[in-house]
Amino acid sequence: MKYQLRRAGGTPAYQQIIEQTEQALRLGVLRPGDKLPTAREVVETAAVNGNTVLRAYQELQRRGLVESRTGLGTFVVGTLGSADRVDGSGLRQELEQWMTRAREHGLEREDVMALVVSVGDACFAERTR
Repeated sequence: MKYQLRRAGGTPAYQQIIEQTEQALRLGVLRPGDKLPTAREVVETAAVNGNTVLRAYQELQRRGLVESRTGLGTFVVGTLGSADRVDGSGLRQELEQWMTRAREHGLEREDVMALVVSVGDACFAERTR
């Protein structure tokens, strides 16, 4: 797991670490038993303060997703979602093709994400009715 932190955009670095970890859990990239990078490794690769990393890891632990083991590191103990179960369905490939078309039509990443969230909210709101 390597964190890619964006300086622009206004989202605090610790929140980006939390969100990227949760996304990795949802996609099955991280699974229970996996070890997260040490705070020192994240500091070196992402050029972020160590306290920022510790704050993110503490929040992930509070949410029951990771566990800190003294002298060993921080390990995944929980999971989120089930997106990893759709690999054989072709859904990911369809989404990649759609996003490529959206980019070819001049949409920026933020435009695409706003559209995905908007459509997702509408579709999933129907499921709860």
